[in-house]
Amino acid sequence: MTSPATILPTVNWDAEADLLLPPPDPAQRLDMAAPAVLTPRDRHRLSLHATLTTAGIPPHPDDVKAIDALSTLDDTVALAICRWLSTHAHPATPLA
Repeated sequence: MTSPATILPTVNWDAEADLLLPPPDPAQRLDMAAPAVLTPRDRHRLSLHATLTTAGIPPHPDDVKAIDALSTLDDTVALAICRWLSTHAHPATPLA
């Protein structure tokens, strides 16, 4: 059985059908603040959420206090917790 041929749209190359956008005008740019740098606490909290989810343990809404408390710990402790979760938790055997 043969499949129908794909027909691609054609472009009208007339002078009036210019599809290119003009270059942006720097004077019209939005005044936006520079992106805020995450605090260590925010980095740890995001990392813990990501590690738990990746390990097959989606954080329960009641776990927010525990995750928040763990996120206040220093970088070494937060990294160790994430490492433990990623090496010892598997989606087939979630931690109780």
